[in-house]
Formats: sequence, structure tokens, C-alpha cells
Amino acid sequence: MPLLAVDLLSFTGTKGGMETYTRELYRAVGPQAAEFDLVGLASAEAMQDDLSWFPGEIVATGISGENRFVWAAGELWRIAGIARKHGADVIHAPATLGPARSALPLVVTMHDLLYWSHPELMSTPFYTGPVKWMERRVSRAASRIITISEVSKAEIVKYLGTDPDLIDVIPLAASTPWTATREPDREHPFILATGNRRPHKNYEGLIRALALVEERVRPRLVVTGSHGLDDPLRAVVAELGLERFVELRSWLSPEELGELYRTTTALAVPSFAEGFSLPPLEAMLSGVPVLVSDIDVHREVCGDAALFVDPHDLASIAAGLRTLATDPAEVTSLTERGRARAAAFSWASTAERTLDAFRAALDPTAARPR
Repeated sequence: MPLLAVDLLSFTGTKGGMETYTRELYRAVGPQAAEFDLVGLASAEAMQDDLSWFPGEIVATGISGENRFVWAAGELWRIAGIARKHGADVIHAPATLGPARSALPLVVTMHDLLYWSHPELMSTPFYTGPVKWMERRVSRAASRIITISEVSKAEIVKYLGTDPDLIDVIPLAASTPWTATREPDREHPFILATGNRRPHKNYEGLIRALALVEERVRPRLVVTGSHGLDDPLRAVVAELGLERFVELRSWLSPEELGELYRTTTALAVPSFAEGFSLPPLEAMLSGVPVLVSDIDVHREVCGDAALFVDPHDLASIAAGLRTLATDPAEVTSLTERGRARAAAFSWASTAERTLDAFRAALDPTAARPR
């Protein structure tokens, strides 16, 4: 029985969407992976976390996933050797980076190529060159590349020169840790935005657009995902005098986030660029209407089930916020369309197609994943 080694060096509890992908994927892989044994190669931080979702043995690598330099060196030069030492037959690197070379078949999930397509929006320009170099090396070492949207596949082909036949587009799916019935706050309606403060998320634009909405109908805005008092959005809120309308919150527990989803009017995702954008799908599954930027990947994910706005036009974003605050019929329609759209995605399907990619890496003559 082949042994699949899963690279969990980037799993530290602070990485957001890529950790959600890894966790939910392997929860779904477990019941379908009877032909594989699995071993998770965990970071030092992951060993302090709850890894009960992983359907196999966990091995401590001793490598920090929070120290950028230690993590990068571990990904590039150590993880393949650790996998080989434990008798692995194939490696999955689920968080974009992985070994620079590998004697074993290597499957890498590359979520996006934003450092290539939108370098001006990266919050750490010092890392742009090194990240691009690492992504190029990893892509050349990979037997197959999984990506999560047709948009990302096109960028991998364009920027890394990868053979399209070696790339499997396998969308993410929605899952929510909350099950309570939706009860939007009618007395104090608010719009929710979740995620880190990287410039491509466009939260500053969202706040500036909120200031354009007439105060008599202006909803509150709750933005989660900061790392403390140094939140760069505080200065924007103060500049606009929106302290009564904007609440900036840090990373939240699933229970805290679930309560916000239960009571929010809508979710706003005004990004300039994304590799997939999981929060809108999760929101739609939960019956939460979504406002998203009109970019190709959001059209791919949301279909016609979202309220689309121009992320470069504050007036367009403000008009969307105004609609959500004043048009209950549109909100109801968005809710219904969103639930139907989210139902088309499932982690079971994602897991099944991912296992096909592992099979193809082990046997390149086998049929390509569906």
C-alpha cells in the first residue's frame, strides 16, 4: 500500500485559508483513501495544535512554520528527505511551496500566483523575488500541480511555463463550523469582512466606501483577522471619523466567527485579486448574502449568486453596501441563489479528485483526474 506523506510545515494555526483547505481536504480524504497509508509531517507549532482531523500518523519534524527562513529552508531542502526517511511513496505539499527537488513523486497545491500577477499588492515586497524563485523551483520539481481555479491555472501556465496537462483544477468547497439558525441583527445591522490585512484584500477601500453611504442607512462594518493593536486600518477609521461604524477585530475562534455569520446582514469580499476566495462560498452555504469584487475568479466561484462591485470604484462599493442595507428583496434573492450555488461544491468531490492526482503522480500513464 503506497504511503502518502503530507507536508504540514505551513500548518501553524495562523495561516487562514490554506489551513482550512488542508484540514477540510484531509477530513474528507480519510474515508476515501483506503488504498493509501498517510503520514503528516508536522511543524513545531502544529504539534501543539489539535491534529485529530488528520487521518494518519503524525510525525514531528521540529521545523518551525512561523519563522519564515527556517520554514522556507525546511520546505525546499528538508521535507523531501524526511518523507523519504519515513518510507513515503508520494508527497503532497498542500500550501503552495514544497521541495525544490524530490526523488519521490511530488504533488503541489498552488493556490495562487499573486506574487507574479499582482506584486504591487503584496505587503512584503522584500519577499517577492525569493517567493517567485521558490515557486518556480517547486513547480519544476512537481510531478503534478493542483490549483483551485481556472484563473490560477492560467497564471501558472503563463508565469511558470508549466505544461497545462500537468495541472489539475480542483475547486475548494464550503464548510462551516456553525449550525445555528440565521438571525440577522435587525436593530444594528452590520456587514462582515474576514481575513488578513494584505493590500489585495482592499479593506481600506471598503471602509472608504462605507463613508460614502448616507449615515441614516449606513450599516456597521466588522472586519476580523488583524493581529492586534497595530492594525493598519485603525488610521483609516480615525481619518474618516467612523469609529462608531467600524469594529476591527483580531483572529476569532470558530464559535466567535460563527456568531458573526449567524447575525450579519452580509459578507463583503472587495479583493483586487484572489486565487479562489473561500469565504464567499462558506457564507453562501450559511445563508449569508455576499458582496464581492467583479474579478474573474469571483465570477468563477459565485456564478450569478453574488452582488458584484468594482473594487477600484468607491462609489460602486458604496452602492453595493447601500443595496444590502436598504433592499430586503435583493438580500433574500441573494440568499436563495447563494445556497443553491454553494451546494454545487463539496469536499468529498475535492478529496476524490485530489486522490486521482496522487494516483496520476504515482503512475503517469494512468487516466488524468476528472
